[in-house]
Amino acid sequence: MTRYLITSALPYINGIKHLGNLIGSILPADVYTKFLRQQGHEALFICGTDEHGTPAEIAAQEANKPIEDYCQEMYGVQKDIYTRFGIDFDYFGRSSAPSNHQLTQDIYQHLEKNGFIEEKEIKQYYSFDDKRFLPDRYVEGTCPHCGFQKARGDQCDGCGTLLDPEDLLTPYSTISGSKNIELKATRHLFLDLSQLEDRLKDWVAQQPQWPEVVKGIAKKWLNEGLQPRCITRDLKWGISVPKEGYDEKVFYVWFDAPNGYISMTQDWAAAKGTPDSWKDWWFEGNDVQHTEFMAKDNVPFHAIFWPAVLFAADMNFKQVDYIKGFHWLTYEKGKFSTSQKRGIFTDVALELYPADYWRYYLLANCPETADSDFSFSLFANVVNKDLADILGNFANRTLSLFQKYYQGLVPIQLSQSQIDQTLTQSVRTQMSELTQSLSQLKFRPAAQHLRALWVLGNEYITVKEPWTVVKTDSESAMISLIHCLHLLRIFAVASYPFIPETAARILTLLNDSGVGNLSATTFADAVNFRYFPQGHMLQPPMRLFEKIDDEKVMELTAHYAGE
Repeated sequence: MTRYLITSALPYINGIKHLGNLIGSILPADVYTKFLRQQGHEALFICGTDEHGTPAEIAAQEANKPIEDYCQEMYGVQKDIYTRFGIDFDYFGRSSAPSNHQLTQDIYQHLEKNGFIEEKEIKQYYSFDDKRFLPDRYVEGTCPHCGFQKARGDQCDGCGTLLDPEDLLTPYSTISGSKNIELKATRHLFLDLSQLEDRLKDWVAQQPQWPEVVKGIAKKWLNEGLQPRCITRDLKWGISVPKEGYDEKVFYVWFDAPNGYISMTQDWAAAKGTPDSWKDWWFEGNDVQHTEFMAKDNVPFHAIFWPAVLFAADMNFKQVDYIKGFHWLTYEKGKFSTSQKRGIFTDVALELYPADYWRYYLLANCPETADSDFSFSLFANVVNKDLADILGNFANRTLSLFQKYYQGLVPIQLSQSQIDQTLTQSVRTQMSELTQSLSQLKFRPAAQHLRALWVLGNEYITVKEPWTVVKTDSESAMISLIHCLHLLRIFAVASYPFIPETAARILTLLNDSGVGNLSATTFADAVNFRYFPQGHMLQPPMRLFEKIDDEKVMELTAHYAGE
């Protein structure tokens, strides 16, 4: 039976991530993992913090902390936030762990032995005021392509173009702001991607199932021609280079970070007392489906660069099967910005509203085929209509009517002849659509099918009108309400990958013994579940969601608009 390896792009260590980072990788990966486990599949979800490179050094300097202390602290902060968002990693590790140092050095030595490493003297900016060479992210300037004035030496955030520091116009040091910089000669190691171009072209051509955004980015890189890429940097923080003369350099963060997927799986295996079990997931020849989740700016490194490393190292490591790439989530028609205090970041989001509000909203507006824009007005509209008015209202009406008419006790167990087969078939159809969408990693359509499932319940109780029918035909009203209870249980199971805390609360209100086993309850089991027995006691009704009023929307919009 196929096992599923799920990896999400490693969140960078420098600070709290915003909502776009969450929906661009970790959240959909979590939904997919939860769904697979519910359907009875063995799934392993690996992620962790990406801790090397210049942004980590810069962030530590700004925090006035030793970089090791800064990374340790931020690792704890990020891990806690994801836990509170209901993210169920099997292992959330660190790219700075000893395992990744060892693995990255091993991979490098295989690349060198196999003839894919070349040494070059290059020109790199040297800051006379800072008395040091400046790696790419220590240089900023104006982008030559779009004119963005704070483009970094590795990439322009204005247009997304990958850059080299010498491409920048009016460059300066990000350490001191000094423009007293000059290109000087320094030696570095390069991975010769050109040797792998044909192999990568053939491999990418064999991935027709990849999303269009992923295929488009991969083919663009290949069509432009692959060139040797520098894999070392003039930094102290990072993985040391096992080569004479390179004592003052470390590996490029994009050379070591993807290896973290493997090293973190090694750490997971060691933590559970089976240190060799990571090989069952990462060596070719095992029946494993590997899916990577990431935003589109990470695609070149996962679709071209890291596969090239694994091919060239020839260490029998498994290549990715499917790359789920996402477009960007924008904020009120602009960009999230930490410096300008513009947008909602994950820690603040949890202070404002429960995690499930954010999870559902982000998945319902997932930037799968194009960029998606966040606004508080849309957020409130989705929470109020979908969560409060549809799911919440149905739950409250059903449980309140049971409390009113039956004191919270199920009066009878339905016989087979009393079950509404038309309703059952409608539910099966929606569950089938939901299953298909999640199996195909189509999260926005999946959220639409989940909503349609909830709508079935509201339509059913509205048509049946048990509060009216009970006056003239108590048995019919009773049968209708028991169907509503069954629907509510189905909704909890189907909603679990999306809004796990709410799903558990619904089963708690139903006094259902499966509340602790949601992760192992299949969609089919939920539909076919035997109706609650006579005398089953329900919990008193409780409101599942609170609405967000217009005044609050205006307040939040103004507060997080940025300086």
